[in-house]
Amino acid sequence: MNTTVLVFHPHITESKVNAALAKAIEGTENVTVRYLYDIYPDGKINVEQEQAELAKADRIIFQYPVYWYSMPALARQWMDDVFAYGWAYGSKGKALHGKDFAVAVSVGAPLAAYAPDAEVGHTVEEFLLPLKASAAFTGMNFQTPFVTGGAFTITDEALAKQVEAYKAFIKA
Repeated sequence: MNTTVLVFHPHITESKVNAALAKAIEGTENVTVRYLYDIYPDGKINVEQEQAELAKADRIIFQYPVYWYSMPALARQWMDDVFAYGWAYGSKGKALHGKDFAVAVSVGAPLAAYAPDAEVGHTVEEFLLPLKASAAFTGMNFQTPFVTGGAFTITDEALAKQVEAYKAFIKA
C-alpha cells in the first residue's frame, strides 16, 4: 500500500510535535512525506503535480496542527484546488474513489479539554467532520484519525511514545 502524507504546517522548523511525527516516518517503505508549505511557500499550487501524487497513493493522510479549530490555510486552499470537479468528484471525477483517507492532527490543549462538557465543548472528531464529509463525497474511505493532544506542553517522553504510535499508524 502506497501512502502519501501531506504535512500542512506553516512553521515546521519551529514545530515540536508535527516535525517529530513527520521526521519519524520519512524513509518508511511505501510512504511519501510531502511538506506542502515548503513546496508552495507562495501558495501557488501545482494542481496537476498534486493530482499525479495522489493518483499514486492508496492512502492519503493530512497531517497538521489544528488552528482555530480548523486546518491551516494552505490545506484548505490545497483541497479547493486539487479536489477539482471532473477529477475528484462529479460524473467523471472518480480519481480518489476507493482510496483510504486519514487525518493526523495535533491540538494544543490536552485531549480532556475536547469533550462536550469540557473547556472546548466539542470533540476533536467533531472538528474533523468537514474532512470526513469531503472523503465521503469523493468516494474515499475515512479512517480513524490520529490525534496528539497537549502539543503545547507535551513532554519528551510522551512525544516519544506518540512517535512510536504514529509509526504503527502509518504502517497499519
